[in-house]
Amino acid sequence: MAEFLASPLGITLLILAQCLAVVAFVMISLLFLVYGDRKVWAAVQMRRGPNVVGPFGLLQSVADALKYVVKEIVIPAGADRFVFLLAPLVSFVLAMVAWAVIPFGDTWVLADINVAILYVFAVSSLEVYGVIMGGWASNSKYPFLGSLRSAAQMISYEVSIGLVIIGVILSTGSLNFGDIVRAQDTGWGFFGWYWLPHFPMVFLFFISCLAETNRAPFDLPEAESELVAGYQVEYSSTPFLLFMAGEYIAIFLLCAVTSLLFFGGWLSPIPFIPDSPLWMVAKMAFFFFLFALVKAVVPRFRYDQLMRIGWKVFLPLSLGWVVIVAFLARFEVLGGFWARWTMLGI
Repeated sequence: MAEFLASPLGITLLILAQCLAVVAFVMISLLFLVYGDRKVWAAVQMRRGPNVVGPFGLLQSVADALKYVVKEIVIPAGADRFVFLLAPLVSFVLAMVAWAVIPFGDTWVLADINVAILYVFAVSSLEVYGVIMGGWASNSKYPFLGSLRSAAQMISYEVSIGLVIIGVILSTGSLNFGDIVRAQDTGWGFFGWYWLPHFPMVFLFFISCLAETNRAPFDLPEAESELVAGYQVEYSSTPFLLFMAGEYIAIFLLCAVTSLLFFGGWLSPIPFIPDSPLWMVAKMAFFFFLFALVKAVVPRFRYDQLMRIGWKVFLPLSLGWVVIVAFLARFEVLGGFWARWTMLGI
């Protein structure tokens, strides 16, 4: 068996099995994410939420997915048929591909590359093309206007997210997610993670993630009162399902990135409790709960407010923080509290 796994065919099959395991985890999680999202909204509004299909309504997401799949795909008469169908596929595939470099444990990662953060940023930046393609191919001014607003919003907040991550990279001396997590393994548990030395940026990063994924209170490209559901207004059936699935997968991806960058990834919050991939999944679920809670309780921003906070507040703050962290790390203030690369031998 060992000889077969070492052969080219065995290696190929092993890689395919690992890819399928990641895809299965993400897709199964997606069903529970939608269910949890709706349950949180219902709890805030003192409703019951999904409770009919399956025990406690757990199969409601499956029923909704089947409903989308069996419905007819309607394509507008003047639409570019090829681009119209390609756009949701691009959004979904790119959201899935980014998971290749997300580690769930010390060796639980599909592709342990040294530039994992750059890879995630490169792939997530391309997702805006799916949005623009969908709005343009619909051959309608409302989806096109919604897609342009969505693109402007995503680009605006990617800048601040990138600068926040640069602060973490300066502290670690590496672009590898595994190294970033290992640099937080100080033996202090929860208080050794990067949320403490980079405390101001944790909130800025989380808010930027909300805007990056078009989540409330920054879901302006999909504001039904203004743009008739935004860039995907002409979509139905499976293409609409792919857009929605891609959005939720991107949200869950940012929950994973937040866990890795600031909250120790798979590390245990209590020193004497062993580390485990279950900690990583639990942290991702917690941050998704915060995503759902914010959508339920925070009122929507105006678009000019959204752009102003991105370019005039978050950008200067994150840029200033990079300078501060560079100074603190260079001179190893507080015994290297911001200079963790010494722990990794870099």
